[in-house]
Amino acid sequence: MKQTILLSLLVLTSVCSFGQNEVTQGFERPNQQNNLLPVTYQLFPTQNTWTFLKLNTRNGTIWQVQFDVEGDNRFETYLNLIPLVEKEKETDNRFTLYPTQNIWTFILFDQIDGKSWQVQWNQEPENRGIWPID
Repeated sequence: MKQTILLSLLVLTSVCSFGQNEVTQGFERPNQQNNLLPVTYQLFPTQNTWTFLKLNTRNGTIWQVQFDVEGDNRFETYLNLIPLVEKEKETDNRFTLYPTQNIWTFILFDQIDGKSWQVQWNQEPENRGIWPID
């Protein structure tokens, strides 16, 4: 009887542990890099199959990158060309992007001083840009 209870407990614990790993993996950022490796540029996928955001992790500048298998709609355009920190404060991996529930919106986060910006990408130029979150 004791062996049956112990075996059942072991199986239940294993199943619960496996279930936890599956849930946790589903919420990982798709392009998360090892912070020990210095990375100046990083691509972040959007919910749009054809669009990525390219981030300069040193200074917070961002571009929208779109690819196309036909070749007619490939482009790269800026969302923010103004560095968000002074040149002497730039360092790899300083900035990162977090997706939100809104397909068009990301949060840009300064991992050193904790500042945040709302980042909007869009096919229409007038709907692109970044704004500080105060």
